Amino acid sequence: MNPKLSFIKNLFDLLSSMRFAVSLLSVLGIASVIGTVLKQNEPYENYIIKFGQFWFGLFERLGLYDVYHSGWFLLILLFLVVSTSLCVYRNSPHMLKEWRTFKEGATEKSLNAFSHQATYETNLEMDALKQRLTHFLNAKGFQYKFKTQSDGSELIAAKAGTHQRWGYIFTHVAMIVILFGGLLDGNLPFKVQEMMGYKKIETLDIPESQVPEVSRLGIYNPSFRANMTLAEGMSDNVAFVRVRDGYLVQELPFRVALKDFRIEHYATGQPKSFESDLVIVDPELKEPITKTISVNHPLVYKGVAIYQSDFQDGGTTLNFKVWDLFSSKADSSALNGAIFGKGDLGVGDAALKVEFNDFRKFNIINMSPDGKGKPQNVGPNITYKLRDTRGQAVEYVNYMQPMQIDGKHYFLTGMRETVQDEFRYMRIPVDSDFSLNGFMNFRAAMLDTGKYPEIAKRIANNSLDVKKDPAVRKQFEESIVQLLAIFAKGGYSGVAQVIEQSVPEKEREAVARTYIKMISVAAYEAYNMSLAANGKPVLPSNAETENMLRDSLNAFSDIFFFGTPYYLQLEQFEHKEASGLQLTKSPGQKWVYLGSVLLVLGIFAMMYIRERRIWLSLRPSKQQVHFAMASNRKNLDFEKEFNLFREQLKTIVS
Repeated sequence: MNPKLSFIKNLFDLLSSMRFAVSLLSVLGIASVIGTVLKQNEPYENYIIKFGQFWFGLFERLGLYDVYHSGWFLLILLFLVVSTSLCVYRNSPHMLKEWRTFKEGATEKSLNAFSHQATYETNLEMDALKQRLTHFLNAKGFQYKFKTQSDGSELIAAKAGTHQRWGYIFTHVAMIVILFGGLLDGNLPFKVQEMMGYKKIETLDIPESQVPEVSRLGIYNPSFRANMTLAEGMSDNVAFVRVRDGYLVQELPFRVALKDFRIEHYATGQPKSFESDLVIVDPELKEPITKTISVNHPLVYKGVAIYQSDFQDGGTTLNFKVWDLFSSKADSSALNGAIFGKGDLGVGDAALKVEFNDFRKFNIINMSPDGKGKPQNVGPNITYKLRDTRGQAVEYVNYMQPMQIDGKHYFLTGMRETVQDEFRYMRIPVDSDFSLNGFMNFRAAMLDTGKYPEIAKRIANNSLDVKKDPAVRKQFEESIVQLLAIFAKGGYSGVAQVIEQSVPEKEREAVARTYIKMISVAAYEAYNMSLAANGKPVLPSNAETENMLRDSLNAFSDIFFFGTPYYLQLEQFEHKEASGLQLTKSPGQKWVYLGSVLLVLGIFAMMYIRERRIWLSLRPSKQQVHFAMASNRKNLDFEKEFNLFREQLKTIVS
């Protein structure tokens, strides 16, 4: 045989073999499990945080972050389509032949070899016998065919349930149709264009209008899954397709406008349902189409299904009080901004750029110490970044309302330097009015060196051992002033550093306790001085005041690790919401539905239809009828049916 023809034959046998198809299906099954377990199309930063740099790189090369659109997955689908098609081409003629044939070529010798057979004596005339037997076969739902044998006997070959053969064809054709649908929705055109260099993923965060043509998909792109975010009153005619570590701009043949967005919440503040009133504007329409969509109830226009996927902020306007944490003044300045916008703080080298990233009106948190309590809404929070002139940024999250923790109320603010880090929170205790003013005034007093002599004087006046001796009093007051100056430069950490540098190790613990006590007493006087300056009554001397001052001193020490001299207190906001839409064009969807129907029919045919065949050999010379029966599944049902037919035929032919 020609080597070339031999190679083609061997390749054909391989591709059309069941072993090859099952192997591909196994790989496909494993890939589908990976695609189900591993969340797909997440930002690459999330995968780096989760897996680390080494495993992230390995999984990226394997295409595991978008399994269903990876090149190797689509290649497996293509090979499966080819393999299953060849399998159908190879075996369908035989299946159809088996479906059509009555197998009337059976001989007496072959019938004697059947395990299920019986022979009857009969005295009936041939015509009457044939009439009774054909009536029996019709009653049992069998099709039959007569054939006269060479020895003068006549054979009736009957069949029922041969449609079971179609189950094989339907099942395999269903696989082809489903896989073909998967290929249609697999971004094959883009894959080819990317390989040829006609298309390129955009990785820069630039305005949509600046995205080059090489990173845009036209309105005739056959399939895509893209996302669009619209604020109320806004419209757009492009969506974004997330691809690996970048994106593509998908142009639409119409414009989508968001007329209104509505969201309902449970009593706890958790979202209950949300829906969008969309308007489709198209030059081909006489008037725009208006429809309300909700989760699992999309709008379909020109083959593009628009789903309600999520919601997010739509540019909430924000009004802040800005506190300078290292200023000895208790004044604040105003700062206005909006989500996705930017603002400015400071001047010169100390200038900072504020990036307003996210606003949440509801935050559902379980505040119980053991975590078993009922989650509650703790109110709005704002997430923002402060970026310095070198481009380095620190991320912050501030809660607008005070939270109750361990029976006490605090304003919470968190910071982190990288997205891999968890937020580290600073607790700022509230004053008697549940505001920040008390702490901010106290902080200013603790930073105001001009107030230190007065604070030291008040402490000395309350100390019987000190106020009697002027020399001791002077030294004591100077020590207080010096200690407050150290505390004002670094909090408890600054005091600890001074102790380590100047106090013998054996005496450090005792000195530290003394310093902490002196700072606590000074804090009491400083807080009262700030209250008096604002016309407020002084603090009572009790355990509650002591706890509040301890929390205030802890918060004061924490500002040295806060990463910025500014604290942004959210005063007011005007909430604006945006609707998150997912737009899909899936020409393969109908093919998958068709394949699913064929698959159900095929499985039903193979599982529940039993092929049964009956041969009745009429021997007039011997006055005998030879009965034989066979089935593709010899189970208990077949045994019962054979025994029933055997007894019924015995009565019929006698």
